Amino acid sequence: MTDRLYYTDPLVRAFAATVKSVTVNGPRAEVVLDRTAFYPTSGGQPFDTGTLGAARVVDVVDRDDDEIGHVIEGAAPAVGEEVTGEIDWVRRFDHMQQHTGQHILSAAFDRLFGVRTVSFHLGAESSTIDLAREVTPVEIGKAESAASHVVWEDRVVEVKFVTPEEASRLPLRKEPARTGPLRLVDITDFDLSACGGTHMPHTGMVGMIAVSAWERFKGGSRITFVCGERALRAFGQSRDVLAEATRKLSVASNDVPATIDRLQADTKRLTRLVRGLQEEVAGQRAAGLREHAETVAGVRGVLREERGWDAAALKVLAAAIVSAPGFIAVLVGEGNPAPVIVARSADVDLNAADFMTRATAELGGRGGGRPEMAQGGLAGTADQILAFARRALR
Repeated sequence: MTDRLYYTDPLVRAFAATVKSVTVNGPRAEVVLDRTAFYPTSGGQPFDTGTLGAARVVDVVDRDDDEIGHVIEGAAPAVGEEVTGEIDWVRRFDHMQQHTGQHILSAAFDRLFGVRTVSFHLGAESSTIDLAREVTPVEIGKAESAASHVVWEDRVVEVKFVTPEEASRLPLRKEPARTGPLRLVDITDFDLSACGGTHMPHTGMVGMIAVSAWERFKGGSRITFVCGERALRAFGQSRDVLAEATRKLSVASNDVPATIDRLQADTKRLTRLVRGLQEEVAGQRAAGLREHAETVAGVRGVLREERGWDAAALKVLAAAIVSAPGFIAVLVGEGNPAPVIVARSADVDLNAADFMTRATAELGGRGGGRPEMAQGGLAGTADQILAFARRALR
């Protein structure tokens, strides 16, 4: 089997190895070495990238035969050749920060509240742990604080190998899923877990652990977190967003939530006022539009563009027009796609929903509704939409 250098020394960045086999598959090849520092995708942690000689390592696979396959792009080495591998250290360092942080955070939830971690995923921007039960914001805050103290205390992270019999006598946080000899990751006086991933040798190298979000998930809680440089970037983004918000709102940062509440209340009040005015205007305009309606398919039709009107305003106007018997309304607003409302009076034989389906099929866009009124957003100009309407209604 491949000698996995990262098992005992996760800080190895470059190494020499002998090629055991090469399998070429088009522009790529899978290379097996006698030893490697490249970590394959496993246990929620993504694979390492880097170089093998002059070739780029684009995937690392943990094979069924206990060998590790390095998928490369570039010139493949020959069997028996000695090559030099070099890890993409920025990527590896980030993964070690996130994975070590996960052990600490999972152990904090377990030690403080007896909540088990069901699964772990290390993403490109953030990571998640899924907990066996729902946790409260207070519990999350206490676990985050306990995890942070473990980081600040710079505890030793030690790797040890034990037999299954030895493991059965140890206080492992989680029952191991695999059989045979186990690799344990021991965070001094805080966590002991079976794990094959890469971790920092000291907790202080994690930098910081910050919970960025949480949600209910499958009867438990999904906790989103960031560690190390990711946490620093997240703080910087939040700082910049808050600074921009305080500038635009002309308030202190502590006053932003209250200001947003006030603006939302003002918006709701103004929306109600606008709707009332629209209904009043629509009632007045509808009478005039009905007087100048054109004859379409034996009924009176109001087919027109209303520049600057959105779908909600068009809907109010269309309802006012067809409140009288014998009318069809096709109103087009301003936008891309253009908002369109189709409505008919109760005594008119027209299925507005079917009309909108035909319109989206011919012009492009989306829409739907009921037989008496339908709405959508259609591609094309107002003239094109109204020309289609006249053809379709006739």
